[in-house]
Amino acid sequence: MLGSLPSTINFADRLLPGEKLIWSDRPAQGLLVTGRDWFLIPFSLIWGGFAIFWELGVAKATKAPAFFPLFGIPFVLVGLYLIFGRFIVDAWARQNMEYAVTSKRILISRSAPFGKFIALNLHQLPAINLTETRDGRGTIRFGEAGSIFNNRNGWSSWTPAFDPTPQFLGIENARDVFEQIQGLQNSA
Repeated sequence: MLGSLPSTINFADRLLPGEKLIWSDRPAQGLLVTGRDWFLIPFSLIWGGFAIFWELGVAKATKAPAFFPLFGIPFVLVGLYLIFGRFIVDAWARQNMEYAVTSKRILISRSAPFGKFIALNLHQLPAINLTETRDGRGTIRFGEAGSIFNNRNGWSSWTPAFDPTPQFLGIENARDVFEQIQGLQNSA
C-alpha cells in the first residue's frame, strides 16, 4: 500500500464485490498554482485592471449615462473572481475531495460544493498524464486537458477542482501513485 489512509477517507461503502483499496489520499490543500496559471494570472490581471479602470473612469465622468456604471459592474466582478476568487473557491472545493485507487477502479469523490462521485475502470482509462514538482507532489490527469476557452466547460477549467477532466490534484508521491496505476493496468 502506497499511502496511509487518513481517518476522514472511507471508500469502503463504494467498493465493488472483490475490489480492494490500494491507495487513498486528499488533494493538496490551500493555494494551488498550476501550469495554466502562467497564462491565466496575467490574463485575469489585464481583464480585472481594465474593468476597474473603466468603472473609475465612468465614476469620474460627469456626463456619462447612468447605464455606464451598471454596465461595468459584472466585468469588475468577473475580474475579481479571476484574479483571486477562483483560488479561494478551488481551495474550498479541494477541502472536500478524496481520491482512491482500487484493484479495479480510480475513485474521485467531492462532497461539497456541488457533490460529485467519479469511478473510472482501470482497464478503460484514457491517456494518463503525470505532472510533478521537485518535491514529489504532482497531478495525475485521466484524459487530455481541455482548452480553458472551451465554452462547453464554462469557467470550470479555470478552477482546477472543477475541471471536467478527472484528476488527482497535487497529491504526494505522485510518481509512485502513477506507477502503481500503470502496474494495475498491466496486470490484467
